[in-house]
Amino acid sequence: MNEKVSISIVTYNSERYIKSCIESVLDQTYTNIEIILLDNNSHDTTIDIITKNFDQKLFTLIKRKENLGFCKGHNTVISMTSGGFVLVLNPDIILDKNFIQSLVEEMENHSRVGIISGKLLRKIDKEFTQIIDSTGIVMKRNRSAYDRGQGEIDIGQYDKSYAIFGACGAAAFYRKSMLEDIKINDEYFDNSFFAYKEDVDLSWRAKLLGWEAIYLPSAIAYHDRGWQKNSRSNMPRFLRVHSIKNRLLMIIKNESISDFLRNALNILFYEILVFGYCLIKEPRTLRYLIEFFVLLPKAFEQRAIINKKLQARKNGSK
Repeated sequence: MNEKVSISIVTYNSERYIKSCIESVLDQTYTNIEIILLDNNSHDTTIDIITKNFDQKLFTLIKRKENLGFCKGHNTVISMTSGGFVLVLNPDIILDKNFIQSLVEEMENHSRVGIISGKLLRKIDKEFTQIIDSTGIVMKRNRSAYDRGQGEIDIGQYDKSYAIFGACGAAAFYRKSMLEDIKINDEYFDNSFFAYKEDVDLSWRAKLLGWEAIYLPSAIAYHDRGWQKNSRSNMPRFLRVHSIKNRLLMIIKNESISDFLRNALNILFYEILVFGYCLIKEPRTLRYLIEFFVLLPKAFEQRAIINKKLQARKNGSK
């Protein structure tokens, strides 16, 4: 077991978190790693903290003059990686020292597993809590996705490994060959998503193309969700817009006609609730409809590519 792990970290005004995040990566018991950091034009001291506290030989630092977003930022990094596995990591994550080793061991024992989620617990300010942040993504019939166990106190209720829909993008472990297999036009994450639901979309595509995702409770990390831990009102409006329109885009891209017909009432009812909420409570977020329709042609093109891949696999299995 000595496959290289490439760690992709994308920062944007991450001065509160980045030092602790990098320190936890460098403290891993698994040492065959490469670290690539991309900064999305931070206006705070993120870059200064990185350059002043760490040997530049330990990582590759890419400084952008514009904010590429989560998706394009990580796509840029992933295209540069040389490892057999890729850990996509938020700067507000702190890893337990055995996190990567546990994931590598599990991945090497299961050749069709392309995605693993560890057990993410909440870090609130400076406190490491036993509040669960994520034990993997779950997809509901209405096609809303959520992090299993979020907000619960960890008392061992998720201490068994099991199949999941996907992994939270804050600390998602991917097989590089899977990422290459499922990418569309050189995009692993969909660049048009910018941020939010990109991890669900990638997981859905991987599942369609025959890859498995599992949850591994022995791989523990801590997630400080920052403004997200307070309320939706603290979430920047442009991110709320991305979150809603991205859900619609991933349904267009990945949902089969038969599954849609089986779940149409659930999906449409949820959409009516979302639209009604935005209309009454957040009318400025209705911009999501404009952005959705602008991106709809690209989504249909991506759907055609996914279907072509699926058909090729079906023909190859005959």
